[in-house]
Amino acid sequence: MNRRFGFVTIAVAALVLLAGCAAPLQTDNGTATAAADTTGDRTISTAGTGDASADPDRAVVTVAVTARAETAEAARGSVAADAAQLREALRELGIADDDVRTVSYRLSPRYESLDGRSGGGVTGYEAVHAYRIETAPAEAGRVVDTAVGNGASEVYGVSFTLSDEARAELRAQALERAMADARADADVVAAAAGLSVTGVQSVSAGGDYGPVYESRVAVDTGGAGTQFDAGPVTVIARVDVTYTAA
Repeated sequence: MNRRFGFVTIAVAALVLLAGCAAPLQTDNGTATAAADTTGDRTISTAGTGDASADPDRAVVTVAVTARAETAEAARGSVAADAAQLREALRELGIADDDVRTVSYRLSPRYESLDGRSGGGVTGYEAVHAYRIETAPAEAGRVVDTAVGNGASEVYGVSFTLSDEARAELRAQALERAMADARADADVVAAAAGLSVTGVQSVSAGGDYGPVYESRVAVDTGGAGTQFDAGPVTVIARVDVTYTAA
């Protein structure tokens, strides 16, 4: 009887010991794990994030030329004339034609309102030609003033961003910092498991890179012209890394 009880005790203890060896070591926040892969090599998986910021080097101004008339042809002609005036004024300001692009165009009937609801007969037509204008951030206010003074009747918005070259440079910096963040976590997990990081098994990057905009706008309505104060642009990167350890 005693011999049988002792055998069961030893078997249970062995199972507990094996379960402890097979389970991964995981940090409290779940961002890093240590385990053994199918080849028997130990690995540590971590995730890291990094960011980099810079002042914007491009501004995007979106404006629209609109016109209403009794006939579709009259509305179209009026918008075309105002749009030509706008384009010429932008050229005189130094904005290249390649930096001015049509983003939308609409020519539609307008209906008589019945008890606050549309549904009556056609009362006229409306034409809208919207443009996207790229310029230097310091010139955004002058572009708005020039557009409004030369045919544009609506300003849809002004945003500040980065050129492709500047964005690529910031993303590279953000990825470097994300890798450093991931390695720092891996070193902590390795030390806790009695291991040392020996190399990188795999890396994946992406998902959370921007740019993320942080723009502050101040419009001067005192007659001196429109001015904007653009905040920095931040690019955020994320990496998932699996390290080998010994």
